[in-house]
Amino acid sequence: MKCKNTRRNFLKNSALTGAGVWLAGSSALAESTSANEQIQFACVGVGGKGRSDSSDAGRSGKVVAICDIDEQTMEKAAGRFKDAEKFFDFREMYDQLGDKFDAVTVSTPDHVHAVASAAALEMGKHTFTQKPLTRTIWESRRLGEIAREQGVQTMMGNQGTAAPGLRRTARQIQLGALGTPTEVHCWTNRPVWPQGIERPTEIVPVPAHVHWEQFLAGAEPRDYHPAYHPFKWRGWWEFGSGALGDMACHTLNLAFMALDLRDPTSVEVVVQEGDQVVSTEHNGETFPGRSKIRYEFPERNGRPALTMFWYDGGNVPSRDMFPGLADEIELSKSGLLVIGDQGRMYSPNDYGEVIHWLEMETPDDVEFDESPGHFDEWVRGIKTGTPAVSNFPDYAGPLSETVLLGNLAVWSRKRVEWDAENLTITNLSEFDKPDELTGLIKPTYHNGYTV
Repeated sequence: MKCKNTRRNFLKNSALTGAGVWLAGSSALAESTSANEQIQFACVGVGGKGRSDSSDAGRSGKVVAICDIDEQTMEKAAGRFKDAEKFFDFREMYDQLGDKFDAVTVSTPDHVHAVASAAALEMGKHTFTQKPLTRTIWESRRLGEIAREQGVQTMMGNQGTAAPGLRRTARQIQLGALGTPTEVHCWTNRPVWPQGIERPTEIVPVPAHVHWEQFLAGAEPRDYHPAYHPFKWRGWWEFGSGALGDMACHTLNLAFMALDLRDPTSVEVVVQEGDQVVSTEHNGETFPGRSKIRYEFPERNGRPALTMFWYDGGNVPSRDMFPGLADEIELSKSGLLVIGDQGRMYSPNDYGEVIHWLEMETPDDVEFDESPGHFDEWVRGIKTGTPAVSNFPDYAGPLSETVLLGNLAVWSRKRVEWDAENLTITNLSEFDKPDELTGLIKPTYHNGYTV
């Protein structure tokens, strides 16, 4: 199949929009660091994903400071970075060593992403932050604004963005491999942590190795409980962003790049299909057990309007939606399906590296800008001024905004009409408790933290 280049204006405009920032010829920020200069890193969060992020930093330069709220995690990291100074509060690390480091990695629970990243950006530090970029929509927009104002290099930790399979396939779709795109379906095997549970009432002593106040950061104060730390924070509205926040920045990434899926106009939960409840209710403390969410995207730069569905908690698309997929191939528990009027693309994992073209011939190969590798792309940006694809203003921020908008529908269980330019709900008067929704757009900070 020959890739068509006459599919409305979308096909000629896509490389000029945010969806095409990864193509050769994209603009670069001013060079900030000599290619021969060693980058000094400070790492906020060094356990979990923070272990690999800090290891990448150590491989790419020198880690001069590490910060974590868990002393056990800190000591493990200290064994890898013997010369690094140790902190439990990132604000103290920034204050005391701000002139000793050039770049920061932020690998914390979602509710700390914005406060730790914004402070680093305001200091003029290059910043790498794990996905989702933030817990709330306004925070994602604001980090992009600060990054642009400061002229620093940024990157979100959605590593599939650097994968050649994802970039190649995104370009093929941009050039018309599927014809006119009409629908996107994205699903995950999450949650793999407790959700749909009540807030603990028993008093549990804070373990001696946990600095609980620093864990809370800007969140509303509450007593420690092992239901929150370690790891289980993802399922709590106050700390995490649920299945969407955990995986959509990965699994949706290919479709976002290919189709510029930013600024949806509405989002709503699909509550029931036939006799089956596909989106369960929540209690205001934790995310529900399962959800199906419908997004509507308007026409954008010639790309026609289309619909996207998100599935979690065991919800998956019907097998009938995969015509031509061999019977012996089991439908993946996480994946992406993009439907066009001339074919379908199915990627059976979270990173876009495996592709099945359905009801069509395999499209011709295309040129794309290859990455030196996840994290290395950010380091290259620090040394040369060429932005990473998943930089905050142009890519990571808009992607996170799209993802997090779905949680407004999960919370409200109603259709949310969205004004993306102004970050406002245009039908807010229809909701019984509008303040709860606006708090998921822009949070209230506590304990002296701010963005």
